[in-house]
Amino acid sequence: MVGLRNQGATCYLNSLLQSLFFTNAFRKAVYQIPTESETDARNSSAWALQRLFYKLQTDPVAVSTMELTQSFGWESRQVFEQQDVQELSRILMDKLEEKMKGTEAANVLAEMFVGKMKTYLRCIDVDYESSRVEDFWDLQLNVSGCKTLDDSFRDYIQVETLEGDNKYAAEGYGLQDAKKGVIFESFPQVLHLQLKRFEYDFVRDAMVKVNDRYEFPEIWDASPYLSETADRSEPYIYRLHGVLVHSGDMNAGHYYAFLKPTKDSPFFKFDDDRVTRATPREAMDENFGGDYAPTGPNGATKMQNPFTRQWSTKRSMSAYMLVYIRESRIDQILGDSDSIQPPTHLPGRLAEERAALERKRKEREEAHLYMNVQVATESNFRSYQGFDLVDWKSTDQEEAVAPKVMRCKKAMTLSEFNEQVAGEIGTDADLIRPWVMVNRQNGTVRPDHPLNYATMTLEEANAKFSTRAASFRLFIEQTTRGEDGKPVWDTNVTPSSPPAQEQKPIIVFLKQFDHETQTLKGVGHTYMLQSQKVQDLAEPILKLMGWEAGTSLKLFEEIKQNFIDVMKPKQTLGQSEIQDGDIVCFQKVMSPEELQAFQQNHPSAYIDAISFYDYLLNRIRVFFGPRPGAPQSIPLEQGSEEFEVFLSRKDSYDTLAAKTAQHLSTISKTEVDPTHLRFTTVNAQSGKPRGPVKRTPTTTVHTILAGVGAGGYGNGYGYSNQSPDTLYYEVLEMSLSDLEQRKTVKVTWLPEGVTKEETYDCLVPKVGLFEDVLPVLQRKAKLPDEIIEQIRFYEAHSGKVYKNLGLETPVSTLNEFMQVYAERLPEEEREAEKDTLSLIGCFHYDKEPAKPHGVPFIFNVKDGEIFKETKERLSKRTGIKGKQFEKIKFAVIPSGSYSRPRPIEDDDILSEMFGDGDQLGLDHVNKARNAWLKYESLNIR
Repeated sequence: MVGLRNQGATCYLNSLLQSLFFTNAFRKAVYQIPTESETDARNSSAWALQRLFYKLQTDPVAVSTMELTQSFGWESRQVFEQQDVQELSRILMDKLEEKMKGTEAANVLAEMFVGKMKTYLRCIDVDYESSRVEDFWDLQLNVSGCKTLDDSFRDYIQVETLEGDNKYAAEGYGLQDAKKGVIFESFPQVLHLQLKRFEYDFVRDAMVKVNDRYEFPEIWDASPYLSETADRSEPYIYRLHGVLVHSGDMNAGHYYAFLKPTKDSPFFKFDDDRVTRATPREAMDENFGGDYAPTGPNGATKMQNPFTRQWSTKRSMSAYMLVYIRESRIDQILGDSDSIQPPTHLPGRLAEERAALERKRKEREEAHLYMNVQVATESNFRSYQGFDLVDWKSTDQEEAVAPKVMRCKKAMTLSEFNEQVAGEIGTDADLIRPWVMVNRQNGTVRPDHPLNYATMTLEEANAKFSTRAASFRLFIEQTTRGEDGKPVWDTNVTPSSPPAQEQKPIIVFLKQFDHETQTLKGVGHTYMLQSQKVQDLAEPILKLMGWEAGTSLKLFEEIKQNFIDVMKPKQTLGQSEIQDGDIVCFQKVMSPEELQAFQQNHPSAYIDAISFYDYLLNRIRVFFGPRPGAPQSIPLEQGSEEFEVFLSRKDSYDTLAAKTAQHLSTISKTEVDPTHLRFTTVNAQSGKPRGPVKRTPTTTVHTILAGVGAGGYGNGYGYSNQSPDTLYYEVLEMSLSDLEQRKTVKVTWLPEGVTKEETYDCLVPKVGLFEDVLPVLQRKAKLPDEIIEQIRFYEAHSGKVYKNLGLETPVSTLNEFMQVYAERLPEEEREAEKDTLSLIGCFHYDKEPAKPHGVPFIFNVKDGEIFKETKERLSKRTGIKGKQFEKIKFAVIPSGSYSRPRPIEDDDILSEMFGDGDQLGLDHVNKARNAWLKYESLNIR
């Protein structure tokens, strides 16, 4: 038996995993999940759990849970947060049960962990009962007010009598006195009991730990809590299998577990990576909670909490989860651990991974004997689109453009190296010639001279020809055999005129810019003499491309990334300063008619190599997705709504819209108008939309994505939380120019009092009135015509009613920070005369009026009405009823900033307590308080 290593605050996870691991039937079911096709444990929780269980079964030392938490999709932040064990257990069970569907393990988890309970309402005076039976995977039991496990179960099935104002409306019998309760129909084979050790204290307004003494037995009988109709053919006697313990308090603590690995074994304590034998007293009695046992008649022994370092007579450790196994099924659940075999592919895969790790370890030890050589071939050159011959910085060895990184012995000779390279590219060693790549002063990497030293070692060649700052880079030139069977190297170039002195041929690399396909790729190389003219390059180019003689070409020299020079045909290559390893780009020349037709059909295309080189220099891959919450106005195939487009940082807003519209048109069934596209920048941390991009003459892709410049997308400081490569898009019903003449009014529609909110963006003319908002709201909220004349708009700020908004109110008067609400006039206001209404503002707050929450509303105050009757109308007005409404405290909130609330009693008359500017306050707990402090709910992907 081994433990699990703690990643930071994963002790709660470790205790649960150990409990599940030693539930042998569960481990067997996990092993039955098909995982043969899984390759990465970080992407499959089932595969990661199988691997973890097998390591716990076979490894001699503590096992890491990092693979498992990565498969859950957790980040490093989440492994330092202690989560709720019950929530984690349920989510894990759901995920595994989903994986087991259609396998031999289907329904195994439900048979093992699921029990049934019946919730019923039974009338006392008539023969009527309403009930439903539900499944449960675990039970949450109260600790407060209960001394033993049986006390908690008696509390759980306690019967409540519904009488008086709380009578039950029985179908066909009207209001009746009734009994309401829960009873169990069956208990599962493995019973997980969650003890409510943490509760919310309304006085302290905080969660606190309930450390009261709470006893649980080693053998427990569940039959007293079964219904009369339950199947009792098999005894419901349970034996304690595990105790999961929390030590500490609400703010600081630690989790560990006491478990029985086999049916007859003693308890063992699993405290992260430490596993020790434990006595029944250590496992049970010392985890009941409560006070320490007194040492004598003079009092109790005080102990120090190891986490808070405070002295107390209360125990810091107490059980928070119990695992019981039905005694009649214990052999089936625990069984023989040795008989539980992992999937056949699992041991072999782990053995391969261990062998790979061993190889890497050995490679590290022998690293001083080897060196890495980057090898680029002509195939890489032909596949590559960019500057230089290839992308020497590419690390993806699967890409066709990436140079291959070869690990070679430093003592290997160049002839041996040639043999190895030739074997890998499928040719003969005498048909290849390596060229040394050097870093030129202008920042390019070009071939310098061939390595024709057969006996020189790679280490010597690297020291002599390569720069220490870069790795050893080689370009492999390839050739074919002549009729005589010997390699043909293009070095025997005949000069067009007798040279003044002996000349050495130079190797020139050729790239083609194809305006039709908008690509610029390598096509090969040729040898030339520096005395030859630039126009002489046409012959080998036409021959290489298979084009007709006389085809007009335009030639450019790729000097460096931002310097592409047009070559002069009449100059010699020497005058053009062409040397070994230089790159010449060529393109076909279009006639004026061809150029005009091409630009009409492809308005955003590049027509010459220089502009395309500039595009490559400023190229950026931008990810697009539909703006969250925006209606989808064009039909798109599922999965195609998110895409990527390569753009230039210099592209204007119109070019950005045109290229995006072109892509959307290809994946949708309708033509997308670029003028109807609106883009929104994205928050890099939350992924939520930021502000819409403003279309101005100076707006470019760079200014949009950099978060600065035109449009003011940045905050004026060096840091921006804007994503540098992502935009949201939406296809509008109108063009952006039309949109600029309109204003978006965000309206919160209240269909049911103040308990439900629906928010809509209403687009109306900037010079419009609120009567223009009405038809837009009707269309979006799908409101019937009969209630349109009964709708009221009002404005709120900081959770309080600010003013009523009549239909004649101009929308231009709205401030951005104000909230607009719309509601149907309450029935009593619709029926009353306007002159008789006395309307006041009402708002919700939590203890202090300075802490408003919820939806503020308008309420009619009746003269002379006692507040007890007013409350009934308030309940109907807000939609808040029952016990929730009874908890609300009411007060008059004077208009002054520092005025104290004046409480309202049932016999007060509200109309006599109000002054000008006063509002009615509803004091109750804000259920959404501190939402910004809460972590997102636990999730397993």
